[in-house]
Amino acid sequence: MTTNLVTADGRARLLADGNEMPMLGLGVWQVPNGPECVNAVRWALELGYRHIDTAQAYGNEESVGRGLRESGVARDEVFITTKFHPTHKDPAAEAEQSLKRLGVDHVDLYIVHWPQRGPTWAWPGMERARELGYTRSIGVSNFNVGELNALLDAASVPPVVNQVQFSPFKYRRALLEACQEHNVALEAYSPLGTGRNLSNRTVKRVAQRVGRTPAQVLLRWCLQHELPAIAKSTHRDRLEENLRIFDFSLSNEDMADLDACDETGGTDRALERPWW
Repeated sequence: MTTNLVTADGRARLLADGNEMPMLGLGVWQVPNGPECVNAVRWALELGYRHIDTAQAYGNEESVGRGLRESGVARDEVFITTKFHPTHKDPAAEAEQSLKRLGVDHVDLYIVHWPQRGPTWAWPGMERARELGYTRSIGVSNFNVGELNALLDAASVPPVVNQVQFSPFKYRRALLEACQEHNVALEAYSPLGTGRNLSNRTVKRVAQRVGRTPAQVLLRWCLQHELPAIAKSTHRDRLEENLRIFDFSLSNEDMADLDACDETGGTDRALERPWW
């Protein structure tokens, strides 16, 4: 699938505010602050990743910043996302603290991590964080269609991203269509199902057909749906494997087979069971 939303080389997605987000990012959820996280970030950047996704709730922003510095890759070459923890009160003040932990003067994307206490209350503070230069873009995560619509009605600056759990098995078609309608980039987290999806028979069959690994097939499925994807690994060989997704394509038959794995009924919900 090719439209003007994705750059000609297929490696970045143009956001509604004019900024570009790399299509593949390293996620560091559940990676503890310390050497494991530092190494994962440094290795990823050395291998060619240019998108790192962290959050205040993860408690590892310091290690992300250290990994960035140790990689030797220039700050302006890397797209950094962090997320506002909605149990706190002031998104702008929390963004300033994130910047200190990361050791940078801005992030590229700042996201409301989940819609606790409603979808709109935090947004003025998110807009303020953007006005203050703490972030270039602002977005949300785990917002369903109703929550996204409520926010779009209230926002002065609309969100440009909704980061949600998404894969062939969580093919939330109604949510994707709503995001497309409002020019909100749907960004996929857990595209590998935290590893569960790798052993699925359909995924393995498609992987065999194209001569690739199951992880590469699942990530390529996201790319061909024009979805930036966040994949987690702390192993250098896996990081390298996950990056090799830009030099092959899945056929229409492959995509249809994977689309048919959906277990959500094409839902408009971001999660089956919210955790907050």
